Amino acid sequence: MPRKKKSHDPFFTNDSRKRQKPNGKLDRDDEEDAEIESDFDEDGFFAGVDDGSGEDQEEETGAEARKRIAQDYLQMVRQIAQKEKEQKDSEEEEDDGDEEDDEGARDSLVAQKLIKEQNEESGRVRRSIASRVKVSSDEGFRVLVKHRHSVAAVALSEDDSKGFSASKDGIIMQWDVNSGQFERYKWPSDSVLKSHGLKDPQGSAAKQSKHVLALAASSDGRYLATGGLDRHIHIWDTRTREHVQAFPGHRGPVSSLAFRQGTSELFSGSFDRTIKIWNVEDRTYMNTLFGHQSEVLSIDCLRKERVLTAGRDRSMQLFKVHEESRLVFRAPASSLECCCFVNNDELLSGSDDGSIELWTVMRKKPVYILRNAHALLVDSMKSEQKDSERLPNGNLENGYHHPENHHCMSVFSWVSAINVCRNSDLAASGAGNGFVRLWEVNSDSKDIKPLHNVPLVGFVNTLAFAKSAEFLIAGVGQEPRLGRWGRNPEARNGVSILPLKL
Repeated sequence: MPRKKKSHDPFFTNDSRKRQKPNGKLDRDDEEDAEIESDFDEDGFFAGVDDGSGEDQEEETGAEARKRIAQDYLQMVRQIAQKEKEQKDSEEEEDDGDEEDDEGARDSLVAQKLIKEQNEESGRVRRSIASRVKVSSDEGFRVLVKHRHSVAAVALSEDDSKGFSASKDGIIMQWDVNSGQFERYKWPSDSVLKSHGLKDPQGSAAKQSKHVLALAASSDGRYLATGGLDRHIHIWDTRTREHVQAFPGHRGPVSSLAFRQGTSELFSGSFDRTIKIWNVEDRTYMNTLFGHQSEVLSIDCLRKERVLTAGRDRSMQLFKVHEESRLVFRAPASSLECCCFVNNDELLSGSDDGSIELWTVMRKKPVYILRNAHALLVDSMKSEQKDSERLPNGNLENGYHHPENHHCMSVFSWVSAINVCRNSDLAASGAGNGFVRLWEVNSDSKDIKPLHNVPLVGFVNTLAFAKSAEFLIAGVGQEPRLGRWGRNPEARNGVSILPLKL
């Protein structure tokens, strides 16, 4: 029976690859999660993928580029090892050993350095820095960049030298971490946007909106991705701050974005309950992941081809893209507002009941629940971790507090942002109660210990740690990131930075 001819998207015209099937297999024998359903039919939307076959392939191939980068990196590591060996030899008497022995010792040192870095990147080795972090009572948070409206997203470059921020009015800024000097990204005209792939508003969207909800920076520092109410993912060149591409496809606002570390692979989460995968370098759509039954609010990704998502369906889901499977984690809260990887095996989430949950990939329920993480204190009573007690299901949970002293169902106490310093046990969370809290995530005892409570007025909509753990960036606004359920007129819209000392 012949298929009906479908209207093709002008952006996706040349199709040289078959569409991949949505992920449908699970790692768990749970019948209730055996099928992944969605009300959105993607077959009628994406007709193909642009493989760039019409362009001249004069540049080096991906394999050649990876080989060149690896050789350059290996040469750099060898030079560092040679300098260290020369310094050591200058302090000691020189031996009459053979040059081959010297080269063998140097290569051994190079191998040790590479193994150490690989273990840290893969999450097998964690830096224990949380117990050594100090926050100066005199410094605290200071405003780095000002925005006119609430900041919805921030991101840092791989070397921590510059950052990016976006606000609800569509203003995108690129700024220097040390000086605070910033430059604004300018939206091109409608005709240019359409030439880059922008589609006319569909469904309930009556007009185009530049309202930004999410952004992400690629590891190589070349691309910045933004998404918002116009249901597109916009790709920018960070070197020229110019718009280069618009990816259509989502049928709801784009709420979250994340690049896979070390690649140009981009994951996008949307209110249409789907997660889409794109290749920014090739300007192509790759796949769509299904599973959530409500809006996707948060997304995170490390180096592996796995993506972590959280949404309003009370679930957090870990998609194993290559294996075409997923893990579903059920939360006791009504909605999970944010999520992030601690490492490849441990996860963190923040919910709208004021709780922070610690998870492992081996269990579908939290191994530890930290309640009232950002409670609104009416008096001086403060929760202490010594009140923790073990629940009947074997999980740990810190003690409940008297409702007369704590109010946790307020929008001001929703855990709206959570992040972990890469390859470490240091975490941070934010809400609208006027504080950012630092935590120690203990993998051995499977618990979360409080470290510091740093004042910051306003809704903390997003957090970003420096890779070196030297500072913490917070995006602050008078309103929550995804709505106007609350408002704090005393807050200053902008990006704030907190210096950290080890």
